[in-house]
Amino acid sequence: MAKSRTKKTRQNPTSKLDPATQYAIDVTDGRIIAGPWVRAACNRHLQDLSNGHERGLYWDVAEVKRVIGYFRDVLTVELEFDDPEFGNVSEAVPFELHPCQAFIIGSLFGWKKNGLRRFRRAFIEQGKGNGKSPLAAGIGHYMLTAARKLRAEVYSAATDKDQAAILFRDAVEMWRRSPALTKRLVPSGINPVWQLTLPETSSFFKPISSEKKGKSGIRPYCALIDEVHEHPDNSVIEMLRAGTKGNQEALIFEITNSGHDRTSVCFNEHEYSIKIATGELENDAWFSYVCALDDGDDPFEDESCWIKANPLLGVTIQPQFVREQVEEARGMPSKESMVRRLHFCQWVDSEDGWITADVWLPCEHDIDIADYAGLPCFGGLDMSYTEDLSAAAWAFLLDDGYIDLFVDFFRPKEGLSAAVKRDHVPYDLWERQGHLITTPGKVIKLPAIANRMAEIAALCDVQAIAYDRYRHRELQDDLLDLDIDLPLIEHPQGFRRAGEAALWMPNSVQALENAIIEGRLRVRRNPLLRWNVASAIIRPDPAGTDNRIFDKRKSRVRIDGVVAAAMAVGAAETAPNQRSVYEERGFIAL
Repeated sequence: MAKSRTKKTRQNPTSKLDPATQYAIDVTDGRIIAGPWVRAACNRHLQDLSNGHERGLYWDVAEVKRVIGYFRDVLTVELEFDDPEFGNVSEAVPFELHPCQAFIIGSLFGWKKNGLRRFRRAFIEQGKGNGKSPLAAGIGHYMLTAARKLRAEVYSAATDKDQAAILFRDAVEMWRRSPALTKRLVPSGINPVWQLTLPETSSFFKPISSEKKGKSGIRPYCALIDEVHEHPDNSVIEMLRAGTKGNQEALIFEITNSGHDRTSVCFNEHEYSIKIATGELENDAWFSYVCALDDGDDPFEDESCWIKANPLLGVTIQPQFVREQVEEARGMPSKESMVRRLHFCQWVDSEDGWITADVWLPCEHDIDIADYAGLPCFGGLDMSYTEDLSAAAWAFLLDDGYIDLFVDFFRPKEGLSAAVKRDHVPYDLWERQGHLITTPGKVIKLPAIANRMAEIAALCDVQAIAYDRYRHRELQDDLLDLDIDLPLIEHPQGFRRAGEAALWMPNSVQALENAIIEGRLRVRRNPLLRWNVASAIIRPDPAGTDNRIFDKRKSRVRIDGVVAAAMAVGAAETAPNQRSVYEERGFIAL
């Protein structure tokens, strides 16, 4: 491929070329570090400059300079920096495209085929925080206001309206800060703005979600599709693509992080994009910029490879932030998978162990719940019926930010010997040692749990007890029989959706992990709980969000104690009027 470049380029690599071509040369010559599929995309560009005319391709340098100038002169982008007086602040600055962004934008608008724009599809996969959404928003404005199209329809699209609105909000802020755009575009709505209209061409820019699928009349001139790894199927993409069939210069621009589902539409397009970049397949209408590490790169041991997945490292995302994510993920396989996927563009398996023994064991202490008499207490209940364990956890959020945790376990007495053989753990020994409470018969008797709750209520100041709906009415009846009135708070164990209450399992898992990472969790030593911890599997949200829950179906054995522990810690951290350590230093971002 190198032979296809002219001698002049090789002899004078710093000659005055357009920014897109200069980036391609710098990458292929090794002056800019990039991953294998970005190197392949740059090689493709240089090859096409050499022989693309044979297929009707033309490189329009004037158009490249025009679109790059539009970003610089018309648009702004927010950047963070350290101010000596005010600390970390953000400021809107002219959108000077980074070299890799100039390559992407220049390629999309500079390449022509038979007089029309060549690329109709673009797939961009980069690490989180590399400015994909602002870049997409800028493309939307250019297609709306500078592409000379009547009745242009520009959409920011995603699986749901909230996600679609994220990218559109970037576009709205660009409009607010641009004198050129505020003169030409008319907003619909105030807060939020839900559409920007260009009256002179009867064109508009607005968000759209999968809720719109099945409705006719959508004719996208430009569709900006966000977070493709979150899409459960290709319905959104196909809905938008079908609407472009009558427009020869329509553009579908997809941006994404890496995912974990190798049967997803995102992985299919990831693989297809690689084959296009490497020349295994040919499609002159498809552009790809897929960031990845090389085989043998280990981002947890060698920071020098980070730039391959994060081309804007040091600009929009800082090395220290990535370094913190790596350190937090050590010893926590589920979090490591998330960091590898979001920050290093590594496709990972969805099933991962939760935490390693070397991270958990320092949390174990010889503490006695009797020493916490009169202190505020937060509970978590995970109740089963027959063979499964039931668990009740009790969390104490102390003034110094530490969380001290106790977990009680319950199971039926009958069948205990068979359970020892089936689960390969010493339930009988744990019962004798006081780590396990057994109830008569074949099913767990709820009065035993209610009695334990009554004991805790008599000892401590119970502020809230988080529960899942399963068997909770029976438990309430038993508590009433004991003349106990405790503040029960519903705590669903599924995935939390936008706009719903905070006390859901993803938030509680996050709170428990943060306490472990920060060394703030102290747990009463309990071999049964330790066994639960070793068995726990984390399940990521099928919708592709950062949400994660404990997966009982795929965990190796019993994890009820871990689930109850997370519920108790979640209740402690989110309880009304409860001052949390997060009020002072904020949540850890993953």
